[in-house]
Amino acid sequence: MVVLAVLLTGVVTNAQDTLRITLQVAEQQFFQNNLALLAAKYDITIAQAAIIQAKLYNNPTLLASGNLYNPDLHKPFDISNKTGQYDIQIQQLITLAGKRNKQIGLATTSARIAAYNFYDLLRTLRYSLRSNYYSILHLHQSKDAYQVQINSLQQLSKAYSELQEKGVVTLKDAVRIKSLLYTLQAEQTGLQNQLNDLQAELQLLMRDNKHYYLPMGMGDGPEALEQYPLQALVDSAYNNRYDLKAANANTVYSQQNYQLQKALRTPDLTLGVEFDKRGSFVNNASFLTAAIDLPFFNRNQGHIKAAQTQVEQSKVLLEQQQLTVENEVQKAYVKALNTDRMLQSFDPGFKKQFDKLLQGITDNFQKKNISLLEFIDFYESWKDNVLQWNQLQNEKDQAMEALNFAVGKTLFN
Repeated sequence: MVVLAVLLTGVVTNAQDTLRITLQVAEQQFFQNNLALLAAKYDITIAQAAIIQAKLYNNPTLLASGNLYNPDLHKPFDISNKTGQYDIQIQQLITLAGKRNKQIGLATTSARIAAYNFYDLLRTLRYSLRSNYYSILHLHQSKDAYQVQINSLQQLSKAYSELQEKGVVTLKDAVRIKSLLYTLQAEQTGLQNQLNDLQAELQLLMRDNKHYYLPMGMGDGPEALEQYPLQALVDSAYNNRYDLKAANANTVYSQQNYQLQKALRTPDLTLGVEFDKRGSFVNNASFLTAAIDLPFFNRNQGHIKAAQTQVEQSKVLLEQQQLTVENEVQKAYVKALNTDRMLQSFDPGFKKQFDKLLQGITDNFQKKNISLLEFIDFYESWKDNVLQWNQLQNEKDQAMEALNFAVGKTLFN
């Protein structure tokens, strides 16, 4: 069953073309193709269209009425100049108290918020992309390390099976070797399943499910964390976090809306001209008309109260967002610092020494210089060492990416 699972995993992987890719190329493809980003861009266009609409003036209104039936002349639709009657009016609504400019300001702020939301979505999705990229990179390193030892154990297991059939070694030893091989294969399959899940997420982010992406490494490595004081990172977050900028813009929006609601309590004025053919005190009468609501009852009191409350609410939400940003930066900074220091405490040559020693252990076991129990115990130690080393490397990269995400800017590549 373990062998079958490994084979099936290989089929899933090979069903797609393997493509080696750098992080920079992956980001470029993500920027161009991600559907969530493409959809969010439309929100900016929609918000900008609202600014155009807010700048438009009210259309004039044309009113016309005519005689339906002249009972004296028994003439329907009598609107002739000699005997008929018709009335024509043109009216124009004029907004007062600066409502138009306030609506333009409100729409402009709304468009700015839409842009901030887009860039914050970009920050979030880009973090997911980079996080998945590093996870895939280090899982592949663990999987490849497993494969080297699986290949070695397959040869050893085959040799022990032949020796067991000849009676040179016991069945117990042959089975223990094969059991160790199957354990490594099963664990490698678990790593491959994790890789497949991460690949699906990466393909969705890059809008490409026809390639199996293989990261190409780290490049020059991250910059030294110690050169960035915590307060400098917090200040950078204040300048670069678009969710914080959106919270600031929301306070501006609520204040602008409050001013607009207060302006709406002032009624608008309707001016017009009217021509009445023969329905007034004289024929061909001309009039100047004016109309305005009398604000005796509805002075927009409810909307004004709600807008005033929203101003106070937006201030509280802004303070909450500022505290959230500071806490996220502090948390990410401490985690990144601890992980970086732990990794620096490891001897960089330890892993290579361990791998070299493993080969020596395998050779000595084949020469019967060490027991099967010692051989298996060392293999278990090697496996734990490989997983721990790659996990620690991944944790460092993930911690740096979390710090980039918290700051809102890529400081650590």
